[in-house]
Amino acid sequence: MLGYLLRRLLYALPIMLGVDFLCFMLVHIAPGDPLVSILPADASAELQRQMMRIYGFDRPLPEQFLRWVWRALHGDLGTSIATSRPVTGEVLKAVGNTLMIAVLASLIGFSLGSLFGFVAGYFRNSWADRLASLVSVIGVSLPNYWLGMVLVIVFSAQLMWLPATGAGPGGSSDWRWDWAHVQYLILPAVTMSFIPMGIVARTVRALVADTLAQEFVIGLRARGLSEGGVLRHVVKNCAPTALAVVGLQLGYLLGGSILIETVFAWPGTGFLLNQAIFQRDLPLLQGSILILALFFVLLNLLVDVLQTVLDPRIERG
Repeated sequence: MLGYLLRRLLYALPIMLGVDFLCFMLVHIAPGDPLVSILPADASAELQRQMMRIYGFDRPLPEQFLRWVWRALHGDLGTSIATSRPVTGEVLKAVGNTLMIAVLASLIGFSLGSLFGFVAGYFRNSWADRLASLVSVIGVSLPNYWLGMVLVIVFSAQLMWLPATGAGPGGSSDWRWDWAHVQYLILPAVTMSFIPMGIVARTVRALVADTLAQEFVIGLRARGLSEGGVLRHVVKNCAPTALAVVGLQLGYLLGGSILIETVFAWPGTGFLLNQAIFQRDLPLLQGSILILALFFVLLNLLVDVLQTVLDPRIERG
């Protein structure tokens, strides 16, 4: 296991380097001036050249990339053009905010998705199967930004049960785990949970139905094993594949949803990326993508390890 972990960590290094390179090149070849957000409209050519030197944009692209990678290895992702604050602090604060709604959304989506999928797969071709399948299809099909606006209209504008936008009465800077702040999590987390709920439900339904049709299940029942014992074997055989899907969806949730966080004005990674794109804040955009890619790689590694723990038959050569 230790050797496998070391190999995976070594494999992650070229992946991260490739992500860095693609991120760097894509944001630099996009049209527009990265300094337009801080320079006045009548800025002189000398002032423009001076600002280009300060941010290093006057250097060749290969040199800019190597300097950026070297600073990133030391924890320095540069300075935001729009706010003049360190990118590392901005991104880590946004990641912390996204983690709150991503964890809550994952608990809701994965729990309900696993429940609906298991019921649908175990009671195939029954009314429970059709109902659970309908719920999963609705979860996958509904545009999440539209669902978020509907929830705001119903629960905030009409019923006035929950706040519509924001990250707490005083913002995310003074977050506390009390009802006055937690209620701001509910609507964005519920909205974000619908798509993973539908995907997990459909995956678990197919896994359970396929496992129940295996010969070993027939053999277990022929030996007189109780239905509860059969279900435990079914769950153990479905868990590794289901865990891979859950890990993938959790990675997407950690990446945040630009549309959902914009609808609810939640200061997470999606909202930060949206601002960086429109302001053409290259250091902030590059740093955000790099941190999110790192989370995704580490999460995939964790899922692989958990799969091996759950099913020792999986070989890690």
